Amino acid sequence: MLVFNKKVKNMKAVKVTYTVRSEFAAKNKENIKAFLDEVKQIGDPGMRYNVFVAEDGKTFSHLSMYTNDDSQARFLNLESFKSFQKQRDESGLEAKPKIEAFTLFQSSHDVFN
Repeated sequence: MLVFNKKVKNMKAVKVTYTVRSEFAAKNKENIKAFLDEVKQIGDPGMRYNVFVAEDGKTFSHLSMYTNDDSQARFLNLESFKSFQKQRDESGLEAKPKIEAFTLFQSSHDVFN
């Protein structure tokens, strides 16, 4: 049975994929942990954030989901996130961030409960 929660009808999802240099991968992981720790402390129920690392250990895909503009703005304004972005961008990326925006169509589970 497919579930479609009315709360997420206008949900935003953003996927960002990029590749760092091998020597920056460990620092990038530290920076990601720092901003995700802050996200957890905020405890915004309208925000979900996941980061995946490819087999090469240096290609990262971030998938963020927001139920509303306020949750997205709160996230984008975190100092730890801004610091992560600045350090990532100044590290000498092998592949610049590719940003894709999505709208939820269907899901096998309740994304925000």
